[in-house]
Amino acid sequence: MSAARDYPPPPDVIRGRVAWVFGDDFDIDLVIGVENIKSYDAEFLRGKVMRAYDPGFADRVRPGDVIVGGRNFGYGHPHYPPMVALRDLGIAAVLAESFSPGFWRGETYNGVPLIAVPGISAEVTTGDGVSLDWRKAAVTLDDGRILRGTPPSDRVVRVIEAGGSLKLLLAEHAR
Repeated sequence: MSAARDYPPPPDVIRGRVAWVFGDDFDIDLVIGVENIKSYDAEFLRGKVMRAYDPGFADRVRPGDVIVGGRNFGYGHPHYPPMVALRDLGIAAVLAESFSPGFWRGETYNGVPLIAVPGISAEVTTGDGVSLDWRKAAVTLDDGRILRGTPPSDRVVRVIEAGGSLKLLLAEHAR
Protein backbone atom coordinates (compact mmCIF):
# COMPACT_ATOMS: atom_id res chain seq x y z
CA MET A 1 0.00 0.00 0.00
CA SER A 2 1.23 3.50 -0.79
CA ALA A 3 2.07 6.08 1.86
CA ALA A 4 -0.55 8.46 0.49
CA ARG A 5 -3.76 8.80 2.45
CA ASP A 6 -6.57 11.20 1.80
CA TYR A 7 -6.98 12.96 5.14
CA PRO A 8 -9.33 15.94 5.13
CA PRO A 9 -8.00 19.26 6.35
CA PRO A 10 -8.69 19.89 10.04
CA PRO A 11 -11.58 22.03 11.23
CA ASP A 12 -10.78 25.62 12.28
CA VAL A 13 -10.95 24.55 15.92
CA ILE A 14 -10.00 20.99 16.84
CA ARG A 15 -11.87 19.70 19.89
CA GLY A 16 -10.88 16.49 21.58
CA ARG A 17 -8.90 14.98 24.38
CA VAL A 18 -5.22 14.53 25.05
CA ALA A 19 -4.70 10.94 23.92
CA TRP A 20 -1.16 10.70 25.31
CA VAL A 21 1.63 12.87 26.71
CA PHE A 22 5.14 11.93 25.56
CA GLY A 23 8.38 13.12 27.16
CA ASP A 24 11.36 14.89 25.65
CA ASP A 25 13.27 13.52 22.64
CA PHE A 26 10.58 10.96 21.82
CA ASP A 27 11.38 8.87 18.73
CA ILE A 28 8.12 8.70 16.78
CA ASP A 29 8.99 5.24 15.40
CA LEU A 30 8.39 3.81 18.89
CA VAL A 31 4.65 4.50 18.47
CA ILE A 32 4.39 1.37 16.31
CA GLY A 33 7.74 -0.30 17.05
CA VAL A 34 10.81 0.10 14.87
CA GLU A 35 10.24 -3.34 13.35
CA ASN A 36 6.95 -2.10 11.82
CA ILE A 37 8.06 1.16 10.18
CA LYS A 38 7.73 -0.15 6.63
CA SER A 39 4.04 -1.02 6.86
CA TYR A 40 1.23 1.27 5.77
CA ASP A 41 -1.51 -1.34 6.28
CA ALA A 42 -4.14 0.33 8.48
CA GLU A 43 -5.35 -2.81 10.26
CA PHE A 44 -1.83 -4.07 10.89
CA LEU A 45 -0.75 -0.71 12.30
CA ARG A 46 -3.88 -0.45 14.45
CA GLY A 47 -2.78 -3.65 16.14
CA LYS A 48 0.68 -2.21 16.82
CA VAL A 49 0.07 1.45 17.67
CA MET A 50 1.14 2.33 21.23
CA ARG A 51 1.10 -1.34 22.34
CA ALA A 52 4.31 -0.85 24.34
CA TYR A 53 2.77 2.06 26.26
CA ASP A 54 -0.99 1.48 26.44
CA PRO A 55 -2.53 -1.66 24.91
CA GLY A 56 -6.02 -0.04 24.96
CA PHE A 57 -4.87 3.14 23.18
CA ALA A 58 -6.32 2.29 19.74
CA ASP A 59 -9.74 1.58 21.23
CA ARG A 60 -9.74 4.75 23.34
CA VAL A 61 -8.73 7.37 20.74
CA ARG A 62 -11.50 9.34 19.04
CA PRO A 63 -11.43 11.68 16.04
CA GLY A 64 -10.23 15.11 17.15
CA ASP A 65 -7.94 13.85 19.89
CA VAL A 66 -4.39 15.21 20.02
CA ILE A 67 -1.06 13.96 21.26
CA VAL A 68 1.32 16.08 23.31
CA GLY A 69 5.09 15.92 23.38
CA GLY A 70 7.97 17.48 25.23
CA ARG A 71 11.04 19.02 23.63
CA ASN A 72 12.30 17.71 20.28
CA PHE A 73 9.21 15.59 19.65
CA GLY A 74 9.61 13.22 16.70
CA TYR A 75 13.34 12.74 17.21
CA GLY A 76 14.89 10.07 15.00
CA HIS A 77 14.38 9.23 11.37
CA PRO A 78 11.27 10.82 9.86
CA HIS A 79 9.32 7.68 8.95
CA TYR A 80 5.68 8.22 8.05
CA PRO A 81 3.91 5.03 9.29
CA PRO A 82 3.78 6.03 12.98
CA MET A 83 1.83 9.21 12.20
CA VAL A 84 -0.22 7.34 9.57
CA ALA A 85 -1.25 4.94 12.34
CA LEU A 86 -2.12 7.81 14.70
CA ARG A 87 -4.02 9.77 12.05
CA ASP A 88 -5.95 6.66 11.01
CA LEU A 89 -7.18 6.47 14.62
CA GLY A 90 -8.31 10.09 14.52
CA ILE A 91 -5.39 12.04 15.99
CA ALA A 92 -5.96 15.53 14.58
CA ALA A 93 -2.87 17.44 15.72
CA VAL A 94 0.37 17.26 17.67
CA LEU A 95 1.17 19.80 20.37
CA ALA A 96 4.70 19.85 21.74
CA GLU A 97 7.29 22.00 23.45
CA SER A 98 9.31 21.77 20.21
CA PHE A 99 9.71 19.43 17.24
CA SER A 100 12.57 17.59 15.62
CA PRO A 101 13.20 19.38 12.30
CA GLY A 102 12.89 16.21 10.18
CA PHE A 103 9.61 15.23 11.82
CA TRP A 104 8.26 18.77 11.48
CA ARG A 105 9.08 18.94 7.75
CA GLY A 106 7.67 15.51 6.97
CA GLU A 107 4.43 15.84 8.87
CA THR A 108 3.83 19.44 7.84
CA TYR A 109 4.26 18.19 4.26
CA ASN A 110 1.47 15.70 5.03
CA GLY A 111 -0.82 18.43 6.36
CA VAL A 112 -0.71 17.65 10.08
CA PRO A 113 -1.08 20.65 12.39
CA LEU A 114 2.10 20.62 14.50
CA ILE A 115 1.95 23.40 17.05
CA ALA A 116 4.81 24.33 19.39
CA VAL A 117 3.34 25.40 22.72
CA PRO A 118 5.78 26.21 25.53
CA GLY A 119 4.78 24.50 28.77
CA ILE A 120 2.12 22.25 27.22
CA SER A 121 3.55 18.95 28.50
CA ALA A 122 3.43 20.15 32.12
CA GLU A 123 -0.09 21.59 31.82
CA VAL A 124 -2.03 18.59 30.50
CA THR A 125 -2.45 14.92 31.25
CA THR A 126 -3.87 12.06 29.25
CA GLY A 127 -7.66 12.40 29.06
CA ASP A 128 -7.84 16.19 29.49
CA GLY A 129 -10.17 17.99 27.11
CA VAL A 130 -8.62 20.59 24.82
CA SER A 131 -9.68 22.94 22.05
CA LEU A 132 -7.03 23.98 19.56
CA ASP A 133 -7.37 26.96 17.26
CA TRP A 134 -4.44 25.75 15.17
CA ARG A 135 -4.12 28.92 13.04
CA LYS A 136 -3.68 31.06 16.17
CA ALA A 137 -1.79 28.34 18.10
CA ALA A 138 -4.20 28.82 21.00
CA VAL A 139 -4.98 25.83 23.22
CA THR A 140 -7.95 26.17 25.57
CA LEU A 141 -7.80 23.78 28.52
CA ASP A 142 -10.74 22.29 30.46
CA ASP A 143 -10.36 24.93 33.17
CA GLY A 144 -10.62 27.78 30.63
CA ARG A 145 -6.94 28.73 30.66
CA ILE A 146 -5.45 29.44 27.25
CA LEU A 147 -1.92 28.42 26.34
CA ARG A 148 -0.39 30.21 23.39
CA GLY A 149 2.12 28.75 21.04
CA THR A 150 3.82 29.70 17.81
CA PRO A 151 1.27 30.16 15.01
CA PRO A 152 2.10 28.48 11.71
CA SER A 153 3.33 30.67 8.87
CA ASP A 154 0.91 31.68 6.12
CA ARG A 155 2.45 29.06 3.82
CA VAL A 156 2.09 26.28 6.42
CA VAL A 157 -1.55 27.32 6.98
CA ARG A 158 -2.15 26.92 3.24
CA VAL A 159 -0.43 23.49 3.28
CA ILE A 160 -2.63 22.31 6.16
CA GLU A 161 -5.81 23.77 4.62
CA ALA A 162 -5.03 21.95 1.35
CA GLY A 163 -4.49 18.62 3.09
CA GLY A 164 -0.74 18.54 2.45
CA SER A 165 2.00 20.03 0.31
CA LEU A 166 1.39 17.85 -2.73
CA LYS A 167 -2.30 18.80 -2.87
CA LEU A 168 -1.42 22.48 -2.49
CA LEU A 169 1.21 22.35 -5.23
CA LEU A 170 -1.14 20.54 -7.59
CA ALA A 171 -3.86 23.12 -6.93
CA GLU A 172 -1.46 26.04 -7.41
CA HIS A 173 -0.15 24.68 -10.69
CA ALA A 174 -3.58 23.78 -12.03
CA ARG A 175 -4.58 27.45 -12.09
